[in-house]
Amino acid sequence: MKNYAFIVFFSVVLLIYSAINYYIYHRAMQALPFESGIKPWFRSVFLVVAASYVLGRILERVYISAFSDIFVWIGSFWLAAMFYFFLAVILIDFVRLANHFGGFLPASFTTPKAALNVMGIALFTVLFAVLAGYINAIHPRFKKLEITINKSTRNLKELNIAMASDIHMGTIIGPHRISHLVDSINSLHPDIILLSGDIVDEDLAPVIRQNLGDVIKKLKAPLGVYGITGNHEYIGGADTAVQYLEQHGITILRDSVIKVAESFYLAGREDRDMSRFDGRNRISVQKLLEKTDKSLPIILLDHQPFDLQSAQLAGVDLQLSGHTHHGQIWPLNYITKAIYEVSMGYLKKGETNYYVSSGYGGWGPPVRIGNRPEIVNIRLIFNASGSPIASKVLNTP
Repeated sequence: MKNYAFIVFFSVVLLIYSAINYYIYHRAMQALPFESGIKPWFRSVFLVVAASYVLGRILERVYISAFSDIFVWIGSFWLAAMFYFFLAVILIDFVRLANHFGGFLPASFTTPKAALNVMGIALFTVLFAVLAGYINAIHPRFKKLEITINKSTRNLKELNIAMASDIHMGTIIGPHRISHLVDSINSLHPDIILLSGDIVDEDLAPVIRQNLGDVIKKLKAPLGVYGITGNHEYIGGADTAVQYLEQHGITILRDSVIKVAESFYLAGREDRDMSRFDGRNRISVQKLLEKTDKSLPIILLDHQPFDLQSAQLAGVDLQLSGHTHHGQIWPLNYITKAIYEVSMGYLKKGETNYYVSSGYGGWGPPVRIGNRPEIVNIRLIFNASGSPIASKVLNTP
């Protein structure tokens, strides 16, 4: 039954993907001069580029190699370019339709030469946007916060947390990017490192092939390195991913709670998509924390920031999430802002603090437009006196 649902889902996605590509291709062929010798070349190049991502992912499943890597890289960039070409063609067709009824464009704007010029402008604009988005994507920022919790601990007055979400280790986020992540996190000299899901990007084979586990194993914190599952761990096989990550120094919390340094609780939830992939339901936050001492601080890792009030009702002091990528590519951030109570950044509800990270890596295109990837550094202050101390975001985008 689950295989049938996956086939239906994949078929629908492939149909939509093909339709969008055909729409772009058809409108580009109309813009090219009828007698142009470019058309046969354009047809061949477009077909290869448009099919690259699907072909690359299939090849990775069959036999991973440099050949499959090339297809995945080409296809990943095309996903971003395709999205913006699609928006450009829709905008052009909207103007054409409006002009059909309103006749407001000069005659010189409706000639074949004008159509070719518009195609050239769209091509330049999209390629520039994708290049700028790639440069932005490979230059993550540090996001620093001070958060006060009005509770005391036995041994700690404050806690230096380094947090990263949505690393997506794999073909695109490879050795160079992971080494930069490790060096950046270690430079913060954190007490504890927290990875809030989507540590790997679906298929584990590229991670193993590039030996990324040995790189991430260099993360250092005296109180340990902890992570949780995200939806991408489940897409590629959660049990296998978790086993690999734990073999390389990351303790994965799967609907489980631990007491750290006899001072605070750290809880980690299974990903929300668990039921979709293996038919089991994760336990509620209330059930997860029912045996904890609520007088001690409680930190919760929950990959997808849905149903935030459940953490508040369960007595969580700090919830860390990711998943949204804040849309990753503008204007998709408007969609994530409509779906989630907080798509990126800090929020406080009652005594519960929330931070949703835009993530370090990304899914699909290695491109970010409209927001930056980040490594989050949280100075968690334990305020036993109960006197109000405001939490602060120390730097902004």
